Amino acid sequence: MPSIAILKNGGTAITTECNIEGVVISRLERHVDSRGWLIELFRSDENPDNFESVMGYISMTAPGMSRGPHEHREQSDYFCFLGPSNFRIYLWDNRPDSITFGNNYDFVAGEENRVSFIIPPGVVHGYKNIGAVEGLVFNAPDRLYGGPGKKDKPDEIRYEDRDNTKFIID
Repeated sequence: MPSIAILKNGGTAITTECNIEGVVISRLERHVDSRGWLIELFRSDENPDNFESVMGYISMTAPGMSRGPHEHREQSDYFCFLGPSNFRIYLWDNRPDSITFGNNYDFVAGEENRVSFIIPPGVVHGYKNIGAVEGLVFNAPDRLYGGPGKKDKPDEIRYEDRDNTKFIID
């Protein structure tokens, strides 16, 4: 039985089937007026009770390029795919104690489907820019990269350079 990912739209929960337990997906609404547009990236009153962002960064990914796949032992990521390109998102449940262990899920996000999603620890994830232009991605994880003062080893297990991995971004 698939788990349910939660999509929040204006405070109203909408559900969609997602076969990975603990993934939370939220629609990002773009509010347009004569000055331009605005998107709320996150609100503490709409995040799960156990999730609190502690840092944020934005990245640009060139057309045809991938980031990941990798996973975290303790960190949850909070990604927002804003455009102006589209990305194929890949998720694999690598948690042996999860009811959805071994499941994978992929979908398109970005200009045509602006969403944010929370990826819990142990879920391998990556994405590829499948559009013709550079794309912007915002992340607000719940752990500091490299710990306080960047003095610790980053919490990540990287798979992109491994020869014998089942986590493939195509």
